Amino acid sequence: MTDRPVETLTEPDAAVELERLAQEVAAHRRAYYEHDAPTISDAEFDALVLRNEAIEARFPHLKRPDSPSEKVGSAPAAHFAKVRHSRPMLSLDNAFADEDVHEFVARVRRYLALKADDAVALTIEPKFDGLSASLRYENGVFVCGATRGDGTTGEDVTANMRTLADVPKRLKGEGWPAVLEVRGEVYIAKSDFLKLNAAQAEAGGKVFANPRNAAAGSLRQLDPKVTARRPLRFYAHGWGEVSEIPATTAHDMMLAIERWGIPISDRLVVCDTVEAVLDQYRRIERERGDLDYDIDGCVYKVNRLDWQARLGQVAKAPRWAIAHKFPAQRATTRLNAIDIQVGRTGVLTPVARLEPVTVGGVVVTNATLHNEDEIQRKDVRVGDLVVLQRAGDVIPQIVGTATDPDEHAGLAPYVFPEHCPQCGSAAEREADEAARRCTGGLVCPAQRVERLRHFVSRHALDIEGLGVRSIQGFFADGLVHGPADIFRLKDRAAEIEAREGWGPQSVANLLNAIEDRRRVPMDRFLFALGIRHIGEVTARDLARAFGRFEALRGACERAALDKEAMGDLMGVEGVGPKVAEALVDFFAEPHNREAIDDLLGQVAVEPVSFETKASEVSGKTLVFTGSLEAISREEAKAQAERLGAKVGGSVSAKTDLVIAGPGAGSKLTKAASLGIQVIDEAAWLEIVRRAD
Repeated sequence: MTDRPVETLTEPDAAVELERLAQEVAAHRRAYYEHDAPTISDAEFDALVLRNEAIEARFPHLKRPDSPSEKVGSAPAAHFAKVRHSRPMLSLDNAFADEDVHEFVARVRRYLALKADDAVALTIEPKFDGLSASLRYENGVFVCGATRGDGTTGEDVTANMRTLADVPKRLKGEGWPAVLEVRGEVYIAKSDFLKLNAAQAEAGGKVFANPRNAAAGSLRQLDPKVTARRPLRFYAHGWGEVSEIPATTAHDMMLAIERWGIPISDRLVVCDTVEAVLDQYRRIERERGDLDYDIDGCVYKVNRLDWQARLGQVAKAPRWAIAHKFPAQRATTRLNAIDIQVGRTGVLTPVARLEPVTVGGVVVTNATLHNEDEIQRKDVRVGDLVVLQRAGDVIPQIVGTATDPDEHAGLAPYVFPEHCPQCGSAAEREADEAARRCTGGLVCPAQRVERLRHFVSRHALDIEGLGVRSIQGFFADGLVHGPADIFRLKDRAAEIEAREGWGPQSVANLLNAIEDRRRVPMDRFLFALGIRHIGEVTARDLARAFGRFEALRGACERAALDKEAMGDLMGVEGVGPKVAEALVDFFAEPHNREAIDDLLGQVAVEPVSFETKASEVSGKTLVFTGSLEAISREEAKAQAERLGAKVGGSVSAKTDLVIAGPGAGSKLTKAASLGIQVIDEAAWLEIVRRAD
């Protein structure tokens, strides 16, 4: 299962794989951070973490409490005193291709609502392969050194850090803040590493596998005298707590740190365009072999500190920085077959079956081909020699063919099926999509079971004890055909109890869990239905906008008869034509209406309550139009919802307030015709300020 494409995993397989990944990643973290003896390469470790994230994205309800996506580093060792970081020491999201860097800058632009001609300057510097650490200075005096640990709490290595020549006991010059926490990497130069290993071997001591292991092991010695004998170095790449930042850009702040006596990278530069950043990345990559220290990529950061502050962070990484890793290894093997997998939403996904080959230390037998357009673009044919790539890409990918042109010409082009291999129903494509989907819906075995699994999953109805294996078994044996049948299982308790692995208590627990879900919030119910394009966020937006399920259903049924009524749906912020059409199509399908009516005979759908802050716009419906200059539309929507307001996508008689920026057009005109109050962005920000 470890090399199966994520798209092909069933839910039971995904649960097993997530458990394996959680255990394996935790073991590798301990080996890397606690024992300084990694057993796999960084690229292989990245692949495990990213595979975990890809599975969680496909099955969010299976996310585990011990998920690697929630972890940074590893717990501090017991034999060191603990240091709680005043600000978390976060990890960085990764980029593995030029497209990822372009998307990173595009996200920054979208979030900050920048104009097309606003340059996004980035700093770029090598990503050292060392041990992350922090140095705390108070009134210019070094007072504490700590490892990153788990990002929140690290190990107190102050005594050991004092032995490093690169760590000044007192800052140089002047102008430094009263409190300065510098963050960087402890490392050993390649030349020093060779000398260290030679000396270790001669003395009969431990020979280190690589400079990173040697640096980590040396810094985390219990005896500072041992650390002092090791050729450790330090370079700064950022900062944590600072009482007063004497700069407006990241680059200027790093130059200030250098003036105060702490080394920084001599390759730290600022670039005004993505192209310039990528040119510098490639220059550093070419120089990589000649550098006297190990690096595994480059780090990019938004240069303006005020923009960094606005961008903030997600769970474990800042939005304003990204690590661009160097390319992974590649390998060539034979493509033996192309199989078609059918997913829960009916998507037909082609999977390459390969002669086993080792790529980046992992044996690969399968690879994703994404969709029929990708197959045609690369002209991949069964029997071809294909080039594989694996590392940053979680799923092994075919990047091209290596077949002799004459041999390739003699192979038959692959013809993508136009019918579902599971049920024989037509498989069709929407005009603007690459995916081909089975139209069988509830009659397709692949979709029917998956829809039931989704219905009971954690972020849907979350019925404890009704796992994927139970759903599969109940469906196979005819106990459950549709969602409403789950609530009729109480009438078949004896049949369940007679099944292997079940007893009176487990059956009672299951039936009690089902009874507890007879009242369900509207957003969970809507998400549980598995309507295409309706994720958790959109389900919450619809629940907030319509209040009652009957109101939403009525709007969808009216829109099926009168297209002008689509405005009631698209008036919800975040609901565009594609989402609205998916809703209308779902409720227009007779089988779906029958299933919902059957389900509503078993459960009560309740309005959703949202935690909000009392404000002058509480309970009102707002519409944002035109360009917002100080904040992005995403920020504005979040502010409005926090203040208890609803955000609409179009202006109507139900709209209470319109916030208009430059370029506001028809919405502003309609607001004027309806006599609706209109304010500008500055006035809106003042409303937010008063509420805070």
